[in-house]
Amino acid sequence: MDEDFEFPSSSNNAAAEEMDMGMDDFPESDPILKVDEEKEIGKSGIKKKLLREGEGWENPNKGDEVEVHYVGTLLDGTQFDSSRDRGTPFKFKLGEGQVIKGWDEGIKTMKKGEKALFTVPPEMAYGESGSPPTIPPNATLQFEVELLSWISVKDICKDGGIFKKILVEGEGWQNPKDLDEVFVKYEARLEDGTLVSKSDGVEFTVKDGYFCPALAKAVKTMKKGEKVLLTVKPQYAFGETGKAASGDEGGVPPNAALQINLELISWKIISEVTKDKKVLKKILKEGEGYERPNDGALVKVKLMGKLQDGTVFVKKGHDEEEPFEFKIDEEQVIDGLDRAVKTMKKGEISLITIQPEYAFGVSESPQELAVVPANSIVYYEVEMISFEKEKESWDMNTQEKIEAAGKKKEEGNVLFKAGKYVRASKRYEKAVSFIDYDSSFSDDEKQQAKLLKVSCNLNNAACKLKLKEYKEAEKLCSKVLEIDSKNVKALYRRAQAYIQLVELDLAELDVKKALEIDPDNRDVKLEYKVLKEKIKEYNKKDAQFYGNIFAKMNKLEQAKSASAGAKNEATPMAIDNNIHGGKLRITISSIRAKANSCWAAMVLAVMAGFRRLSTRLTSTRVAEAH
Repeated sequence: MDEDFEFPSSSNNAAAEEMDMGMDDFPESDPILKVDEEKEIGKSGIKKKLLREGEGWENPNKGDEVEVHYVGTLLDGTQFDSSRDRGTPFKFKLGEGQVIKGWDEGIKTMKKGEKALFTVPPEMAYGESGSPPTIPPNATLQFEVELLSWISVKDICKDGGIFKKILVEGEGWQNPKDLDEVFVKYEARLEDGTLVSKSDGVEFTVKDGYFCPALAKAVKTMKKGEKVLLTVKPQYAFGETGKAASGDEGGVPPNAALQINLELISWKIISEVTKDKKVLKKILKEGEGYERPNDGALVKVKLMGKLQDGTVFVKKGHDEEEPFEFKIDEEQVIDGLDRAVKTMKKGEISLITIQPEYAFGVSESPQELAVVPANSIVYYEVEMISFEKEKESWDMNTQEKIEAAGKKKEEGNVLFKAGKYVRASKRYEKAVSFIDYDSSFSDDEKQQAKLLKVSCNLNNAACKLKLKEYKEAEKLCSKVLEIDSKNVKALYRRAQAYIQLVELDLAELDVKKALEIDPDNRDVKLEYKVLKEKIKEYNKKDAQFYGNIFAKMNKLEQAKSASAGAKNEATPMAIDNNIHGGKLRITISSIRAKANSCWAAMVLAVMAGFRRLSTRLTSTRVAEAH
């Protein structure tokens, strides 16, 4: 056997070159094999027999540096190469054409520690030329391969600008996000090894970055404790301008690439509590488990509130003082604090930043230890000591569910009367959630639940109308009408929603239906007057709209006629027609005028029809439902 046998790459193989197959020519999914089972992988005739299962679930990817032991033989058993005989594992970059294509395709299906036997046809090995003197032309080969390990190399920007080689795997599965604050160690060098920058520990916000753009790009792909080597092209380093030397840091020439060793030591997660980003939460210490408080939960916390200049305006639960208790969603603390604490776990410590809209607003507010000025951003450091969740429906028996629904309805009524429509709506929704599924209820309980559902959905629809959420109001009223098709309040409120949604035909249906049921209902009569005015207003707008269209069309036609007349200077064509012995001369211009008139009328009818089509179709469905 040839001890110095060099594994030829597919680039030296004419047959493989002609085929020019890439790794993407094969299915992404790996064959599922049991030990000693053999299956074909891909579509090029490569067979894989599993000899020993590997660890975990990951496979190497294109560009990764893999390390293997192998033994290569012909089909008759003649051995032509073995890394085991040499006592040195073989290393190469997967999918880079450094080995035969059969290897690139086969090894990407393996897991760490796996051993497999690959049968590789000639076209995926050395083809017609073979590899003299050990491999004859058109030879099918077998390789016993053990995947020892691999180092992952990723093109993290997908443009070749930053390649990341993982030197030490990180923990868990999470990666830092733009708002998070990361703590890293790094060492940056030029390609010749010259050190340009180093830090044994620096903290920065991911979106703000540090040193060069590559650091922020890379940390977003890393896990806690991960160590990587970055190969950075100039566009993610310092570009065409380079960087002048300053202090302890060396200079970076224009258009210079960098090699950066980077370790992600830890990071603080910063989350957006509200969608408008006006309440932010930075986790200083992770909490336990996965449970968080729900609305109505009783929470116990330590907290300290500060102004931007560091002035402490409130301090509770510190210095052997009992933890501060309050109920979530009961307006016992400022809105931003209430929302943020609801996202915390037991034992969690967080710093919460709250804009004025969710804090004390535009007015000065005297607090326990200091006055909070108007329009102040405030900061709370909060530790969640414990919480007791409000009982959920699945923990209740049927009578408890009905009682809980009734209680939430009453709370919603109080909030509605106080003009707190968002919070009232949440109460009504919670009430319905307790009794939505009533299959286990008795007949009497089902009747109670039905009345509560009707009442809560109607009241919630009133909230949605106040909040100008007209589509939601319409849906809630429709739910009521599914239960009670003659409910005048539901018809009335749905008509109100339809008017605002400019579904005037549907609104008219509901109003008329309500008046059939209750002819003397004053509110419905008033709404009918509003509806009629709206219909009149929209008809007037329609007339103006279409009138403007036809006026413009007429002007355009006149301009065309004048242009054609001036150009051709032709006399009108005459057509003689005998009608009851008389003569009728019809000019082309008169024909055009009549055609325009007919066409305009047709367009008007079609556009008006389209405007009403959707509402009339829906009207039919609603009428049938009634």
